[in-house]
Amino acid sequence: MAAYDGFDSMPIAGRWRPGRSTSTAEDTDPYTGDVLTTLQLAAESDVEEAFDAARTAQRDWADTLPSERAEVFLRAARIMERRKDEIIGWLTHEAGGIQPRSEWEWMAVRAVMLEAASYPTRAAGRILPAALIPGKENRVYRQPLGVITVISPWNFPLQLSNRSVAPALALGNAVVLKPASDTPVTGGLLLAKIFEEAGLPPGLLSVLIGKSSEIGDAVSAHPAAQLVSFTGSTPVGRHIAEQSGITKTALELGGNGPMVVLDDADLDLAVNAAVFGSLFHQGQVCMATNRVIVDAARHDAFVDKLCDRVSALRTGNPADPATQIGPIINSSQVASIQDKLQRAAEQGAEVRLGGDPTGPTGQVLPPHVVLGDNGIATAAEEVFGPVVTVIRADDDEHALAMANDTEYGLSSAVFSSDEARALRIAHRLEAGMTHINDTTVNDEPNTAFGGEKNSGIGRFGGEWVIDEFTTDHWISVQHTPRQYAI
Repeated sequence: MAAYDGFDSMPIAGRWRPGRSTSTAEDTDPYTGDVLTTLQLAAESDVEEAFDAARTAQRDWADTLPSERAEVFLRAARIMERRKDEIIGWLTHEAGGIQPRSEWEWMAVRAVMLEAASYPTRAAGRILPAALIPGKENRVYRQPLGVITVISPWNFPLQLSNRSVAPALALGNAVVLKPASDTPVTGGLLLAKIFEEAGLPPGLLSVLIGKSSEIGDAVSAHPAAQLVSFTGSTPVGRHIAEQSGITKTALELGGNGPMVVLDDADLDLAVNAAVFGSLFHQGQVCMATNRVIVDAARHDAFVDKLCDRVSALRTGNPADPATQIGPIINSSQVASIQDKLQRAAEQGAEVRLGGDPTGPTGQVLPPHVVLGDNGIATAAEEVFGPVVTVIRADDDEHALAMANDTEYGLSSAVFSSDEARALRIAHRLEAGMTHINDTTVNDEPNTAFGGEKNSGIGRFGGEWVIDEFTTDHWISVQHTPRQYAI
């Protein structure tokens, strides 16, 4: 089986070709700086061609038997098994993922493929009794929306593209995908190769790699799109929502995940969860544990255990199986993290552990442990880097108030040896997801993934994504002559 190639072009309207922009872009390994591929980028004319083809292809696809649509995703899952090492290699070299992280993303994407295979037969309508009119039968048909725009980020590129692309296609829609420019292969081109090999008809999935300044608005506000699915920053998500007008949006935006550690918590469990939640994939996770809020009675012991664990972590090349902390995606992101660390220190925070960037590209930032209050930069803002900020709480109510004192509400966690006590706290956390005695970083293909407040609109996964990516059409049948008022 030959490895996939041709990543110097993109699938637009059923044909792999370069974009029509005069601009090109190099896709590089964030650790070594090696050029992985060079792409001629997409222009607005490519956007138009992709949406035109999507509208045409979608009509026949929606009429395809559910069993035939389902088989595409079952084949895609089998292809992923055969190409596991190839896919993991791309995730390591393009996204900078350490081996366990790249393997986790492969597993998550495959799980979404299998879940999506069930959607064609789960999108069911209903027959309702007449409420007011004698002789009437009310039918509510569940139908695909049509064309869905997917805009995905660089941190978990294959998963965060596929969790929208696979359900959208499975439910009878067509997709135009714009992945992040830092991860064009794993964010889109590799996924398109998998679906092509699985037998997805041409034109149903176009991938547009291009500068946001050139095609961003054309993609996100295209009139042919019935829904825009975006994962990324809150400011960009707000811009997309403003542009979209009455077009539906599904937005998974920023996070500032709190982990609340109560005075009866198992500290070893809590520390392990905090290390994973804050530092997995260098903290470049929307669900990351941005703040660890620890009861004053356990704060100092927690910090000592945390520092012991963090100081032993190995940094370096993500291709090395021994590496636990790899590179940040690009130099501007490194600068952003360092800026937050500097401002936190100026605001009175204690940087208990840290260090300067290393590696061939200067993008391997050692993990940092910061002690401070809820107002310092690394607590008040989403860091998206390998930083654990620990905050002292007076009691349960104080911890809860600080956890909720943020514009975000994506993922959260509570640690306590008393499950009922933790559940009482969990119910009062202003978040779309809360995990008791577990990390904030959780993702399952069959449940409701999403946030509250400025962390987004809508839910991914399971029956929730079926609701997002379909629409209801009420058709009534009048079986007997109706008597009208006039």
